[in-house]
Amino acid sequence: MYRLLLRCNSDDWGDAEMTAINAVTDLTTDGELGVITIDSPPVNALSADVRDGLAGAMAAAVADDAVKAIVLICAGRTFIAGADISEFGKPPRGAALHDVQARIENSPKPVVAAIHGTALGGGLEVALVAHYRVAVLSAKFGLPEVKLGLLPGAGGTQRLPRVVGARKALEMVTTGTPIGAKAAAEFGLIDAIVDDLRAGAIHFARRVLAENLPLHRVRDKPVLGVEEGMFDAYRRAQAKTFRGFEAPEANIQCIEAAATLPFDEGMAVERRLFMGLMTGLQSKAQRYVFFAERQANKVDGLDPDAPLLPVKSVGVIGAGTMGGGIAMNFLNAGVPVTIVETRQEALDRGVATIRRNYDNTAAKGRMTAADVDTRMGLLTPTLDMGALKDADLVIEAVFENMDLKKDIFGRLDGIAKPGAILASNTSYLNVDEIAAATSRPDHVLGLHFFSPANVMRLLEVVRGAKTDGQVLATAMATAKTIGKVAVVSGVCHGFIGNRMLEQRQRQAMALIVEGALPEQVDRVLFDFGFPMGPFQMSDLAGLDIGWSAETSKGETIRDRLCEAGLRGQKNGRGFYDYDAQRNRTPSPVAEKIILDYAAEKGVNRREVSDAEILERCLYPMVNEGAKILEEKMAQRASDIDIVWINGYGWPVYRGGPMFWADSVGLAKVAEALGRYGIAPAALLARLAAEGKSFTGAV
Repeated sequence: MYRLLLRCNSDDWGDAEMTAINAVTDLTTDGELGVITIDSPPVNALSADVRDGLAGAMAAAVADDAVKAIVLICAGRTFIAGADISEFGKPPRGAALHDVQARIENSPKPVVAAIHGTALGGGLEVALVAHYRVAVLSAKFGLPEVKLGLLPGAGGTQRLPRVVGARKALEMVTTGTPIGAKAAAEFGLIDAIVDDLRAGAIHFARRVLAENLPLHRVRDKPVLGVEEGMFDAYRRAQAKTFRGFEAPEANIQCIEAAATLPFDEGMAVERRLFMGLMTGLQSKAQRYVFFAERQANKVDGLDPDAPLLPVKSVGVIGAGTMGGGIAMNFLNAGVPVTIVETRQEALDRGVATIRRNYDNTAAKGRMTAADVDTRMGLLTPTLDMGALKDADLVIEAVFENMDLKKDIFGRLDGIAKPGAILASNTSYLNVDEIAAATSRPDHVLGLHFFSPANVMRLLEVVRGAKTDGQVLATAMATAKTIGKVAVVSGVCHGFIGNRMLEQRQRQAMALIVEGALPEQVDRVLFDFGFPMGPFQMSDLAGLDIGWSAETSKGETIRDRLCEAGLRGQKNGRGFYDYDAQRNRTPSPVAEKIILDYAAEKGVNRREVSDAEILERCLYPMVNEGAKILEEKMAQRASDIDIVWINGYGWPVYRGGPMFWADSVGLAKVAEALGRYGIAPAALLARLAAEGKSFTGAV
């Protein structure tokens, strides 16, 4: 896999230069030092070629008597950024990572890892087998495997606590959050911070030789900072955060093993738990989601190299909860925003809310007072829609009323400059009808943000029948700029997410009439992994959204709840009663309304099982997802899953509704739908009959 070249009497080198080469690895000599350079763009991932090259270069460096110490460094923008996850689940090839690590760790010559960019996952695990580590100030270090439903499988859980201590290791492996070079130096993860990476690492290696410093093998160190009961205490403290996930607990068990067992026995625990996660459904789901998020940004029919429209200034119409949240996304990205309202009181209230949100963030130490002032300085509040004449992108975020939106877009058409993108934040309405109110439907689309808009990651980008490709591409790129996960939807009622949500809500309401109660339905969906069930969600949003006392006819349970003054959390009474801390208990008033409604409709209530609740709430969603795919309202099943994970709290470890349906089995889903009187969508029925799946990922 590599060959040796000996170049002598070079003009560039005072000493002989030896190069061990495969496609991605290079070994040169600098005096008594061997410098191994990995160059495998874009992120030097630990592919088979990288592992082979590193093994060969180490062997050559150790065999060369002229080499007294070794520096391991990477070309490009980063150190080894982690494993090559495209190899996961495929037949193994190339040198095993553990064998490569053993070559480094057991080297009789000191090895110094020189780190820049990110040393993540397998990259940090390689660095941990070096005898010393130096880094530039901007470097980041972490073990993010938990985010893929895994644990570090190359000794990371056993070596990290021997360097940074048990408590910090617990935090790093269970959250996957990286730390910077300063923190790494404080915790002893690196031995020095250097200005110039190569020169600094070489200088450090020469100091190791000059001072005859020992070979520090991390595996030989004890785990520090172990306290009685600390692991169970950590479990209790993080129980809410880790609910439903298997990987955090496995990571905790590994750190516990490092603290209580000899190194090799701890490695055996790590390997056993790693393989259990690797072959389990949760990790498959989380790895699927990882790739699905990246796939969602690839839009059919768009040239990825086509030029984008400029988005250097943004207008937002409406300073309410949504409008203010939308504005904050752009202010955070350094984009000036002009926000428009019709009344001074509403405008002042909206600006004050934005300022309060930023002040709260600053109070938590997540930004400085200067950061707050900078963001607020980019905001221009006004009552004059004419102030939007120079905006590159204008987003309407007013009440969900078609006549109102069409009126705004008609007026905006006469104000906005040629080439400006006009977007509606509608969550249900027909974007083509809105676009028809302008003379430029090719520059109109939907940008459906999710509440709170400055927090939620999802952005549904609604492609109208006449939306220009350049406009759509610019919207997708803009989403990335403001930190959103964007998914393209076609024009249909509710688009992707709300269209499917409607099916769940319909079944949930039917279930409480037939015999279940709101708390049972909510519990089943909470236990499945949602942050809350449909009735708790309704109370949080407000039962009276879109409801009018003047037009209410008492025909639905919601009508009757609202007529009885039950509005949800906002007044402490809804499907649940709420105390001052918003703790909830089932509402006797709501229950009586439900029972009276069922009796009035002649329903003979029955006991409803948890299994039926889960199937009836979720299978119709899957069925609607199949219809969305049939109608080409979504490009791919994985896009639907990304919508539900990032916008509606679908548990990531279940991979989204379409992936989950594949894991259940489409034949089972289709059969159950028929049993509940729901006709399976044509696509679902066909795939079930053929033994196929939506995603091909299970």
